[in-house]
Amino acid sequence: MSAAIELQKAVVAALTSDNALVGLLGGAKVYDHAPPQASFPYITLGRTSLFDWSTGTESGEEQILTLHVWSKGQGKKQALEIIERAGEALRPDALALTGVHLVCFRQEYSEVRFDEDLSVYHGLLRFRALVEPNA
Repeated sequence: MSAAIELQKAVVAALTSDNALVGLLGGAKVYDHAPPQASFPYITLGRTSLFDWSTGTESGEEQILTLHVWSKGQGKKQALEIIERAGEALRPDALALTGVHLVCFRQEYSEVRFDEDLSVYHGLLRFRALVEPNA
């Protein structure tokens, strides 16, 4: 299985097993693609970018993973709380990958803004991961 799929599975598992986050979301509402009638708030998996960082002697991959937080709460508070908790849930030691070794995993960016077209608060979290095959 590809390293990107392994990381996605680990991220979803870590988010949906975090009781505090599940409480904020009102359920384990983390989707690759949200169902049409999904109730707010929820998290969706966004863009994944992959970059080869192999050398002549070692192979590896850099992944940039984006999560989207969707909220109809009054103001940014709910989206900010979900972003904070999701970042805490995605500790490197909480991510169990099979077949690859997680060298590094860290949050690089987050923001919350009001999306006027959709009338929702839209939060973004961006993470950077470095993975290599198991030895």
